[in-house]
Amino acid sequence: MLTNSVVSPGLDLEAAFTAALKSLGFSPNTAHLFWLPLPMLLVLVTAVVGVLVTVWLERKISAAVQQRIGPEYAGALGVLQPLADGLKLLFKEDVIPAKADNLLFTLGPVIVVVPVILSWLIVPFGQHLLISNVGVGIFLWIALSSIQPIGLLMSGYASNNKYALLGGLRAAAQSISYEIPLALSVLAVVIMSNSLSTIDIVNQQASAGVLSWNIWRQPVGFIIFWISALAECERIPFDLPEAEEELVAGYQTEYSGMKFALFYLGSYINLVLSALLVTVLYLGGWGCPLPIEILVSALGQSVHMPLVQVFTASIGIVMTILKAYLLVFLAILLRWTTPRVRIDQLLNLGWKFLLPLSLVNLLLTAALKLAFPNAFGG
Repeated sequence: MLTNSVVSPGLDLEAAFTAALKSLGFSPNTAHLFWLPLPMLLVLVTAVVGVLVTVWLERKISAAVQQRIGPEYAGALGVLQPLADGLKLLFKEDVIPAKADNLLFTLGPVIVVVPVILSWLIVPFGQHLLISNVGVGIFLWIALSSIQPIGLLMSGYASNNKYALLGGLRAAAQSISYEIPLALSVLAVVIMSNSLSTIDIVNQQASAGVLSWNIWRQPVGFIIFWISALAECERIPFDLPEAEEELVAGYQTEYSGMKFALFYLGSYINLVLSALLVTVLYLGGWGCPLPIEILVSALGQSVHMPLVQVFTASIGIVMTILKAYLLVFLAILLRWTTPRVRIDQLLNLGWKFLLPLSLVNLLLTAALKLAFPNAFGG
């Protein structure tokens, strides 16, 4: 069900919101209509804030790697620089090439960014802190992420530019090459967890703190997933679709203003989303390195007390964000310290190495699950 509300322990925000509107004289249907856009608005705000933080981190970390200062004048430590970049792109002229296909040229960036934002629906920040507890949440994300290359190819084709077309073709080839190993590595985690729900996958890792995280039971799957996610995000060393030394700017060569900003936004939203999903699948999600029951009992409190529930929910949100941004930090370091691979090396890595390795990992996981069901999630 895609319209589940964000809830906290013992409280349904959708019910509370609609009840408040009913008390003001609105009908139940009207109250529900007012509620429907709120979860997506929350997702959009969360994703955009995540992008602003990530862009600032990218600028400061890249500056530190190159022994520079980075942005420092737009706000304290340059924290307002990403906002200034966004405003600049917002007011730039939107130019469409004379011989471009206007409809496809405009639809391309929209098709790129919308599926990425929708994918945030399935990301849990706590036991009850998510927009939608979809039973097949992980594969919903894989399905939505497979739409993005269509937008990139559409943008390259509609630009009526050979560099842009080559960039679009590269994006499609790269996405197909790395989606398969990524899906197979996710399937290994699903087999261990007996569920496609992100909530169930995190709960399965909560029994013994850090020792029960999937990264120890699926180290090969973790590496495959992380490499494939970086390739899907088109981060260096896998940014072949927009390689500036070869293709000017690839599929976004002819774009300016807000259409270019949508590509930029989609790329960073996808990076933060990928880091959050690695956190959910392999790093215990909102779980602490020590089981929360041990921490609470050490304070001499009951886990059912309201104050303790607020404390544990807050800890869960902090842990999820910390783990995700640790992975974002790693991705930024990789971007500024590794060279770009060639297109043949990129495709060989995907088809000749990661795909066979992910198949072997999946078969081995299935065999161990059959042989030792209790040791792998029951």
